[in-house]
Parts: sequence; structure tokens; C-alpha cells
Amino acid sequence: MGLLMAAEKIAVTRETFDNVILPVYAPAQFVPVKGKGSRVWDQQGKEYIDFSGGIAVTALGHCHPALVETLKSQGETLWHTSNVFTNEPALRLASKLIQATFADRVFFANSGAEANEAAFKLARYYACKRHSPFKSKIIAFHNAFHGRTLFTVTVGGQPKYSDGFGPKPADIVHVPFNDLDAVKAVIDDHTCAIVVEPIQGEGGVVPATQEFMQGLRALCDQHQALLVLDEVQSGMGRSGKLFAYEHYGIQPDILTSAKALGGGFPVSAMLTTNEIASTMAPGVHGTTYGGNPLACAIAETALDIINTPDVLEGVEMRRQHFVTALKAIDAKYDLFSDIRGKGLLIGAALKPQHAGRSRDILNAAAAEGVMVLVAGTDVMRFAPSLIIEPADIEEGMSRFATAVGKVLNG
Repeated sequence: MGLLMAAEKIAVTRETFDNVILPVYAPAQFVPVKGKGSRVWDQQGKEYIDFSGGIAVTALGHCHPALVETLKSQGETLWHTSNVFTNEPALRLASKLIQATFADRVFFANSGAEANEAAFKLARYYACKRHSPFKSKIIAFHNAFHGRTLFTVTVGGQPKYSDGFGPKPADIVHVPFNDLDAVKAVIDDHTCAIVVEPIQGEGGVVPATQEFMQGLRALCDQHQALLVLDEVQSGMGRSGKLFAYEHYGIQPDILTSAKALGGGFPVSAMLTTNEIASTMAPGVHGTTYGGNPLACAIAETALDIINTPDVLEGVEMRRQHFVTALKAIDAKYDLFSDIRGKGLLIGAALKPQHAGRSRDILNAAAAEGVMVLVAGTDVMRFAPSLIIEPADIEEGMSRFATAVGKVLNG
């Protein structure tokens, strides 16, 4: 230990991680130091093609010139004021999100978990104020993921993430995803909300069916419950529409957005209607950094670029490139049982004979110079930049095919 000189840069390697960071991650053995577009370089100068997109975050690739320019100009203007004051970038971003969606009101925070925490608190608060303090049941789904705070991790339907942290928030019920009868069996007049991802991301890249989403909307209306959509991963153009709910012909009561909202800069938003928002008052909820001008200025630029026909229509075209390449790999190696998802959130499920190999394939892919993701032990997940160059898709999938061959051929 000891005091470092103010400007001294210390040499760090992947080994440094094992000594200084809380052991809650198992990162790759290489350390990325630079990115441009859909290419990344590590400490040794090795180049990678990025199909992971920072887990669906860098929707405009790395160091997009417009985002960099906004970061510089806003960074020289105003970074932070706290919620004691409002600021122009937050008001512009909120106005644009409202124009583009069902919403009338926006709350800004810093992460998907915080946006979901706010959404779940709002759903319970609204039910308490409008109906009854006993109307507090939240219905959520197995294999869902909503964040890592104690409330959001409990609503997420994966006990491995919530066990061991003491008593959990009560009155949360989990049922199978895409099973409307299971929801009907547990919903009642004490239900305040149904919380659902239109595409389960961490849970295996599984889209909700049309019938399921429309059925949830009808059940919520019937029981005076709120439909809360977690679009942290599926939103901001990822599905080929600005938000995935647009595919289903329904409107949510509350929607959350994060990840790609800032194109890589931490920012999140919870969107809702005037009626639901009207139960809140100063002091009921808040966040110190939420809605800071630096984050909101960058998010406004990201939204301006993503919410254009050019980018949104390009998503499906790029998806087809990926699907074609994945089908060719499957034809050669008999690897995938299903290629699913929407837009550029793609899940390739491994066949039973390859169960448990997703992490091996991910590591082999990194060795070949392509960054991919997994969604559980049996699904390869791809969430690249929405504007990735077709040439990068071709080259990256060629590297991925090589990695698959090495894993399957020992």
C-alpha cells in the first residue's frame, strides 16, 4: 500500500483483477483497452470483433463520433447539479422519450436495476394510494432478470442470484414464462403488477408470444393491476423497433430502459403515464445522480441516432446476416436446436448433446478474436452494435465458426 503520486500511472494486468476486485465476476483473460466501431483491441494489441456490445449496451459501437462529441461538449459545460435543480439535457431527453412512446412522465436513474427498483416501488405505491395497502402482489416469471438490488433480484425468477442475502421482499410470485394459464391461476385483486421482459435476455433470449403479451395486458386490465415491461435489454432499437412492446400491439403502464439508452454511458429511465405518476410527490423516491446533464446529453444523442428509420430498418437486415451464418454453422456441426430472439438480440440454443458447452465456445471465440455472450449454460447470445458493418459480421462469424470447430473437434 502507500500513497500514490497524484499523476502516477500504475501498470495493471489481468492478474491485478484477482488481487483488487471483489470476486463476483470471472472476466476474460484479456484486457480490452481500445474500441472503435465493432472492433476492440487488448493490452497486447490483438484485435477482436465485438458481437457482445457490452451486453446490449454499445448499440452504436465503440466511440461513436457523435457520442464522443457530445461527451466533450457537455463535459466542458455542466456535469452535475443534483435533483435540487433541473437541467436542459434531462428535459430534452424526457420530452423526446415521451414523444416516441406511450409515456407522459419520465424518471431518470443510472442503471437498469435502479430503473426497475423505481418501477416496482411505483407499482406498489400506486396500488396502495389508489386501491388498498393490501394490493401488493407482484407476478413475475421464472428465469427473469431485473437487476441486483434486493428487490429487483427477488422479482427476477432466479434463486441462485437472490439466495443467501437474508429475508427477501415478500408478496412476489413466480410462474412459467409464456404460460398465460399459470398467470390466470395466481392473479387476483391483491395483485398490483405483472412484471415481464418482452424478450427474456439472461433467461435464454426467449421472446414473449403475441398471445401471451396481449393476454397479460387483458388480465392487468381485468384486475386493475399494472403491466410493467422491463425493456432494459430489449429496448432502444435492439428488436428492430425503438421498444419491443411495439411488436405486440399493446401499451404498458410502466416501462424501463437502460443499457443502450446511453450507448455505453450509465443512464436509465422509467417511463409511465400521468395517471400513475400523479400518486408520487416530492421526497417519495429519488436518486442523487439520476438525470445528470452529462448522462442525459449523451443519451439524447444516442436516442436521436437510434430512433431513425435508417438504423431501425437496418437491424432486421443485420439479423439475417447472423442467422444465415449460424444456420451454416449448424448445418456443418449439428450444434443448435433453435435460433431465436428478435432483431439483434439473438440466442442460439445448443442441442442436448452439447449441453453445458456455451462457456467453452465463448472462450474459444475470444481466442479466435471474436467477443460473444452466453445466456445460461446452453445458449450463445449475440447483442452487437445496431450499426455493425456487414463486413464485420462476416469476418466475426467466420472466426466464430473456427472457434466452434476447435471446441467440437477437441
